[in-house]
Amino acid sequence: MSPRWEPNPYVRRGRSVVYSLHAHLVFMPKDRRGVFTDEILTRCEDIMIEVCDSFGAELVEFSGDSDHVRLLVHYPPKVALSTLVNSLKGVSARLLRKEYPAHVRKHLQGGHLWSPSYFAASCGGPPLTILKEYIDNQKHPD
Repeated sequence: MSPRWEPNPYVRRGRSVVYSLHAHLVFMPKDRRGVFTDEILTRCEDIMIEVCDSFGAELVEFSGDSDHVRLLVHYPPKVALSTLVNSLKGVSARLLRKEYPAHVRKHLQGGHLWSPSYFAASCGGPPLTILKEYIDNQKHPD
């Protein structure tokens, strides 16, 4: 590593890439009425940590309420965010249905735990206005 680089846990290196990709994700169950208990949220977090690990991603933060979960994920550029989201939702739904059948079954709609929609936002790094100004102020070749 170059001595001019300060170690930063949010900047990772691959063979031909240096990256810092973070996504803020929010998933809602189809039935938004009290699906998640503290025990189920704890298990959901454990499942999502395992899924992220299998993609080479990291679940940086996780929290939830009775009707949604929020995640902050640090993921590599080789992973399509939509693929990661589909696995997070699919694996967690399958395992939660299996491990908490009586509770989860009451909240399934059409056999599905999660709503097909989700919220995703890129995050981290400088604000867009700073990036735009930086790019605009770069020298152009004469």
